[in-house]
Amino acid sequence: MIGRPESVIGRDRNQHLGGANVGMLFYNPENLLERYNAPDTLKCQHTFRLTSGHCLYSDMGRIFCGIEQDSFGWHDTVCGTQNAALCEQRFGAARYQEARNERHQNGFDSFLVELAKYGLGKRGTAACVNWFSRVEVDDDGALRRCPQPPPGAAVTLRFVMDTLVVLHTCPHPLAPAGDYPRSAVEIALLADRAPLPPYSLEREENRRGLANNALYYLEGADHD
Repeated sequence: MIGRPESVIGRDRNQHLGGANVGMLFYNPENLLERYNAPDTLKCQHTFRLTSGHCLYSDMGRIFCGIEQDSFGWHDTVCGTQNAALCEQRFGAARYQEARNERHQNGFDSFLVELAKYGLGKRGTAACVNWFSRVEVDDDGALRRCPQPPPGAAVTLRFVMDTLVVLHTCPHPLAPAGDYPRSAVEIALLADRAPLPPYSLEREENRRGLANNALYYLEGADHD
C-alpha cells in the first residue's frame, strides 16, 4: 500500500475490532533503502510508547507520518515481530497444506511475502510498529504485553511523505500461548492535504524532521 499525502492518503485509520495486533513497516517508495527507524522515533521524542502527537521517523531523519488521533493510548515499537519458530511454539503447527485459511501465520514471513513484491528480502526488514499492543516492563526488567484493548479502539495516522506501508495482523511476539488469535481490523484511507496537528510539532526534533521532509521534496522538484 503506497500513500501520497498530496493525492491519495491523508489519513490511515485503523479501526480495531478487538484483540488484534497490527504489525506495520514504512518505506520510501522512491528509495527503498529508507525505512522506518524505531530507535530514532523513540529517542527523538523521549518516549517508550507511541500515541497521539508522536511522529514516526525514517532512518534519514524524515517523518513518514504522525499519530493524529488514538483512542487506545499505547502502541509498541520495541518487540519486533513473531517468527515461524515462536509461532509454532506458542500456537502449534498449522500449515496451509492442511489447515488452508485456518493456518497459523507469523509476522516475519508475512512481511517477507509482501516485501518480495518490491525486491526486498530479510535485509529489508526492520523493527516494526505493533499497533494496539501495550508492552510494559516489570520489576525484574522483563517485557510483558498488557491486556488487549476492547473492540472499537482506533488510531489515525496522517502521512506527510510518500510512503510504502507494509502490514500484517499476526500475533504479537509476547502473545500468550493458546488458541491462535484471529481478530479483524478495519482500515480506511482518506485523501486529505491538511498538515500535521500543532501538538505533533511541539518538540524541536519533530519540527526539524518536518523541515527535512520539505527539503527532500524541494530538491526533488529542482531535479524534475
